[in-house]
Amino acid sequence: MAKTTQSASPHPIVRQWKAYWSETRRPLASLAFVLPLLLLYEGGVLLLGTAAVRNGADVWLRQLLDVLGLGSYFLLPILTVGVLLGWHHTTHEPWRLSASVLYGMLVESAALALLLLAVAHTQAHLISQLDAVGGVAAAASVRENVSGLIAAVVSYFGAGIYEEVLFRLLLLPTIAGAIAMLGGQPPLRTLAAVLLTSAAFAAAHYVGPHGETLSWYTFTFRFLAGGFFAMLFVYRGFGIAAGTHALYDVFVGV
Repeated sequence: MAKTTQSASPHPIVRQWKAYWSETRRPLASLAFVLPLLLLYEGGVLLLGTAAVRNGADVWLRQLLDVLGLGSYFLLPILTVGVLLGWHHTTHEPWRLSASVLYGMLVESAALALLLLAVAHTQAHLISQLDAVGGVAAAASVRENVSGLIAAVVSYFGAGIYEEVLFRLLLLPTIAGAIAMLGGQPPLRTLAAVLLTSAAFAAAHYVGPHGETLSWYTFTFRFLAGGFFAMLFVYRGFGIAAGTHALYDVFVGV
């Protein structure tokens, strides 16, 4: 009689990790995770008034909407939510989400933000130019009082959300799609989109009246950080990328 073999089932921890890895990549999880940050940012900007510091990506996206004749204040956050809802709808996956997934996303984002912070300090130490980092100096100068600290934290939430919306959620798939139309294969178009959006992300910090003075140190790090966020977006989803970005800014500034 032929023997039948039965493959051993995965360990419960392995099953839980695979389930978490899959769940966190869903657009619905991303929306649930970033929605509190979005509400804190938009609500904080309204409450702070003239003391609020708007993120550059937020300003550019609103200017684009104004050019298109869509200048309603709340349209940008509504569109952000709508894009994620529409994206989830196209996946045909259940509209259910576990709270434990969101807690895990918070822990993962914090760990990844600390990893990026360690990379930043390592790079600064290697080239002995930590004092030249404009972002650190700017963050230190804004912490003059409690209201300044609150305004800074609000702006960090805005950077985490809208810079990821602009450079990763909108621009990266657009570039990858354009390269695909030109015949680029998946590995090539993904790599090209990551590199191009990372360069655009880094360059954006030196554009406009509030842009910083161009420095090879800060540009290099922001290019690497942009690549880091882009790879998180590709492999871990929008929520982890935005959460890591926001928490990194908070850790650096606070």
